[in-house]
Amino acid sequence: MKLHPLFHSLVNFKGNARGCVYPEPLNAIPVNLFAPYVSVFMLALGVTEAQIGLTVSASWAVQLVLSIFSGTITDKLGRRKATLIFDLVSYVIPALISAVAQNFWYFLGAAIFSSFIRIPQNSWMCLAVEDTDPDQLIDVFSWVYIAGLLSAFFAPVAGVLIKSLTLIPTMRILFIFAAICFTVKALITYRLTSETRQGLIRMEAMKGKSIFSGMEGYRKILKQVLHTPKTLYTTGIMLIMSICLLINSTFWSVIVTEKIMIPVHNISIFVFVNSIIMLLFYFVVSPRIKKFHYKIPMMLGFWGFALSQLLLIFTPVNGYLLLVISIVFEGCALAMINPLVDQLIVLTIDAEERARIQSILYVAVIVITTPFGWIAGNLSALNKTLPFILNLILLIVGGVLAWLAGREDKSQKNPASFTA
Repeated sequence: MKLHPLFHSLVNFKGNARGCVYPEPLNAIPVNLFAPYVSVFMLALGVTEAQIGLTVSASWAVQLVLSIFSGTITDKLGRRKATLIFDLVSYVIPALISAVAQNFWYFLGAAIFSSFIRIPQNSWMCLAVEDTDPDQLIDVFSWVYIAGLLSAFFAPVAGVLIKSLTLIPTMRILFIFAAICFTVKALITYRLTSETRQGLIRMEAMKGKSIFSGMEGYRKILKQVLHTPKTLYTTGIMLIMSICLLINSTFWSVIVTEKIMIPVHNISIFVFVNSIIMLLFYFVVSPRIKKFHYKIPMMLGFWGFALSQLLLIFTPVNGYLLLVISIVFEGCALAMINPLVDQLIVLTIDAEERARIQSILYVAVIVITTPFGWIAGNLSALNKTLPFILNLILLIVGGVLAWLAGREDKSQKNPASFTA
């Protein structure tokens, strides 16, 4: 019996692709168990809403600084060692702190340690893609997203535990379980991977140099980025996705409960539908679009996401059917866009300076995205649909950027041809 293309690629992953993808559920499962209840857990321990907001702001501030240094740290330590060290720092330590948390200061400390995720975000990407066959990249990223979606089905376990043990004891157990899973995942990834060829070159170049001395070349690299249209298009696409996902994750439940008047306890139904749609898309549709140049699927993904926002805006009170249709379009669009954006980052970045260019892109995304939480909050206060009108406009622009990026890519492969 012929294996499904995604399962075929999963079975045949080798080297770093296998080492990065196979352990991924050990991160995704515990996160899906505790993540929906973290804010409630903090409130139960006496942390105020203002203090919760402060931990988020502190985390973003530290992430900004660490994003700047993530490229040189990755080059100095190597992709493999940086991933191991900072996976432990950014996942295990915050989980252990949260497991014994008593007040705001514990959570602030956990938030600061969790901000170190910006380093393995960079190093893991380099480790996963630099020695991997480019034709496998879309499958690598697809399986990472699939792992997250499948792990969401474990989330009800937390609800069962909370019902029997109450919130605070359950959360402490879940954080300890998470710390164990995160540790095992980091060690397995380290054991199953090897340093990439480009990583060895960059480690040799950084030998005897400090992290700060590695920052000296950033001006030249920034100039290179600014003069590379395909990288600029990729940056714009990353920014649009970051802003739109920030708005969606923050204000979707607001418009659904306060404008469309869906009861809070029914929200989980739509989250479940979204996960099912995305999984079906990955297994049924994604293998069929791999043969196309990324331009067309990405454009369709952006405009499909825009259509989902338009349907959301016009969904009437108790409009379950239209809301479900909106969720279906959103799920299909995200399943199409997410792996393609990750692939685009790999394909449009100079491999010799991948780590440092990625750090520049991450800094740009953080700096520009951050104000949009406040902007969208003020828009929502005026009218619950305004944040999603903003999303609609941005996603249409995203489709245009995808077309321009594809045209630039094709023109470079065939300088005599500038057809779309």
